[in-house]
Amino acid sequence: MPRRDDDTTSTDGTGDGAGGTAEAAGSPRGRKGRRGEDEGRRRGRRRFFGLAAAAAVGATGFAAATTIPPYLAATPTAAPPYTPRQGRFAGKVVLITGATSGIGEATARAFAAEGARVAFCGRRADLGRRVEREIRAAGGEARYLQADVRDPEQLRRFVDGTVAAYGRLDIAFNNAGITKTGPLHEMSLRDWTDVQDTNARHVFLAIKYEVPHLLRAGGGVIICTASESRRPGGVAYTASKQAIKGIVEAAAMDYGPKGIRVNAISPGTTDTAFVRPPGLPGALWESFKRAWGPRNVSALGRMATPQEIARAVLSLATDDFSYMAGSNVLVGGSPFGGSPMNMPPGFPAAA
Repeated sequence: MPRRDDDTTSTDGTGDGAGGTAEAAGSPRGRKGRRGEDEGRRRGRRRFFGLAAAAAVGATGFAAATTIPPYLAATPTAAPPYTPRQGRFAGKVVLITGATSGIGEATARAFAAEGARVAFCGRRADLGRRVEREIRAAGGEARYLQADVRDPEQLRRFVDGTVAAYGRLDIAFNNAGITKTGPLHEMSLRDWTDVQDTNARHVFLAIKYEVPHLLRAGGGVIICTASESRRPGGVAYTASKQAIKGIVEAAAMDYGPKGIRVNAISPGTTDTAFVRPPGLPGALWESFKRAWGPRNVSALGRMATPQEIARAVLSLATDDFSYMAGSNVLVGGSPFGGSPMNMPPGFPAAA
């Protein structure tokens, strides 16, 4: 699915693609204006949800042109409240890529609430500093570093800087990811490469840089965000996430005997800014979700919350899952993962 990971568009709503703009992070790819990146994210969301272009960009026009069907008053299954388990990760150092929004942000907050010292990166410094401040204000320990995971040196500095600041590394959540959507024959090589570098190559490099520190600590846990999404127009995203699952399986065999458990988690469609069309009024978005969920998530009938995915990540990081390695854990509410999106009647047709 589309996502901004910290920064593009994916159906799982992972959090902070590469973490912000290439320009802000000084990407070696050259400077691409924020305006261009923002428009790319808008296109990704429109294609993912099948919203008309004018509707996605102009929320007022969307609201005015949309008649909300009566069945939208239905109540979907509810996400349970999150209650932190105090001290569960006391003394642990956690590293997260792509955590200035979405699933990454929720996971950083959850680890900190349960006693971990959390280092996280993303490209969007304003959001990263806000998350850092709010975690600290709530009594947690967090350290934000602006970094673009497409840049090997920035990623290496983030990993090494985490260990320099906190003295060790115990858990790594490699979550950053983006998407670019469109038919394969229309996709540019640049867009294809950008998705592979942000998603799959970032996971390869992150594990490469994390493992030496985990070995020195006597072992640890690595969790990577994959996906079961296989939808029209998602060739680059799907390929990158399938690659991540392969990396996880191979790395688990390499490092399991050395005390490092490596697993993947595949979120279902998650209610984050990654999937919400920009500028859409809150009430209309809530109506859309209530209509969309039962048509696309066969068991639970709704999108996930970022906190639900975060709880799954935290559980995988505990010794409760000490015998799990090389696995891909689907946290999807039983979605129709390979079919086109089923748009509820009364909403704009596909662009």
